[in-house]
Amino acid sequence: MRIPPRIAAIGAAAALASTLLIGGQATATPAAIAAVGDICYSDLPSQAHTTLDLIESDGPFPYPQDGTVFQNREGILPQHSTGYYHEYTVKTPGSSNRGARRIVTGESFEEDYYTADHYASFDLVDYGC
Repeated sequence: MRIPPRIAAIGAAAALASTLLIGGQATATPAAIAAVGDICYSDLPSQAHTTLDLIESDGPFPYPQDGTVFQNREGILPQHSTGYYHEYTVKTPGSSNRGARRIVTGESFEEDYYTADHYASFDLVDYGC
């Protein structure tokens, strides 16, 4: 499996803010704006740190679904073409299956989203706090 390249670009929140400031049409729906929050890297569960380390080192990943294209069917994350996002399992202690926790990566540098509720909400990982 190949990890999508991460290119340096403006983060999703900054892109949305600049769109609103200079005019134009935002790519995220109002529900998406309300549903995407922020989380400090240090506040993530340790299992999410493990998953992010695996992503950076290109695996090996514990589940065959890890690294697959995330479709964003819920429409919560900013809209991009198919293949922009990929998902990875964050192990849940005591769970007999993959559980509900995931990291979803975008192609932009450090564009990593954490969900603890199986895509009902997302937090953009803030590496600066």
